[in-house]
Amino acid sequence: MRQTIAFLKFVVAMSFFLVLSAHADGTGVSDAREAQSWLKKMQAAAQKLNYSGTFVYQQGNQMRTSRITHVLDGRNEYEKLEVLDGKPREYVRTNDEVICYVPESKTLLVEKRGVQDVFPAILAASPAELEGLYSIRKGEVGRVAGYDCQAILLEPRDNMRYGYRLWVERSSGLLLRAQTLNEKQEVIEQIAFTQIAIGDVDRARAKSSFTNTSGWKVENAVMSQAGPSGWTVKSLPAGFKKVREVKRVVTDSGATESVAPASLRSGQREVSQMVFSDGLAAISVFIEPGSQSRTEGSMQQGALNIVGKRQGDFWLTIVGEVPSTAIRQVANSIEFTSRQLK
Repeated sequence: MRQTIAFLKFVVAMSFFLVLSAHADGTGVSDAREAQSWLKKMQAAAQKLNYSGTFVYQQGNQMRTSRITHVLDGRNEYEKLEVLDGKPREYVRTNDEVICYVPESKTLLVEKRGVQDVFPAILAASPAELEGLYSIRKGEVGRVAGYDCQAILLEPRDNMRYGYRLWVERSSGLLLRAQTLNEKQEVIEQIAFTQIAIGDVDRARAKSSFTNTSGWKVENAVMSQAGPSGWTVKSLPAGFKKVREVKRVVTDSGATESVAPASLRSGQREVSQMVFSDGLAAISVFIEPGSQSRTEGSMQQGALNIVGKRQGDFWLTIVGEVPSTAIRQVANSIEFTSRQLK
């Protein structure tokens, strides 16, 4: 009898354990799906909502304040980004055309951009694609710039990318704060709205504040889509894919200052750029003739890691908001293979 009772207790205990396990697994799956739904909403909100606000970008010990206004009018997307610290700059975008206003030199820099990845539009992949690279789950609820937000955590599945904590406004789905976390869960980079209005935004606010540009010099950023250049990265971190390859003419006028590292802005020369992304983080490889005297080395600023190295007759600059391990892996696996004529 005692054995029977003991056996029944064991069966009951195991049944109870299995029920709890099933409930826990179901909750985990449900939480992950809900977190992915938040990311989808966030992705759409940045492109389809009207909003205007001021945000602060903090990288290491550097801080920069900007103001962004975004308006969707029919099928056209209008956006103005104003740099509020240091030298005044305005970037006004109409769909894929960006005009940079540089008042001190009375210059308009015109460029085409195929990818819009300015905060708060930071996702370039679907949540389902990101799930294989990051563990995605809901975090705490809090407030950012006076709005109730839901935190979404993206924890890397390897050491080749950082983690992220994204604060999404609960009503609209707009991203209000993005924090980049290292392996110790320390915030190494942050961008967050300090003030924002969502919804009713006047279309005129997306126009440049420089209404009279008569006599200003207009410079078109010379950039062209490039076919296979012969340069390849043999060992990309898992999940990273080449999203574009372009050629730029870099001049002393700073025509590409919004996209090129400082090391690429002395003199005039053609620079090839390959961009790789996992849908959230990006790595750029800049390749140019190595005629100038430069010192090889690496540096880190917040989440940004940079490596400069000479390879044959070329100078390579590898830039990415990824851990130094990933940058070194890319830098050490760049090869040039002469294209075979068919």
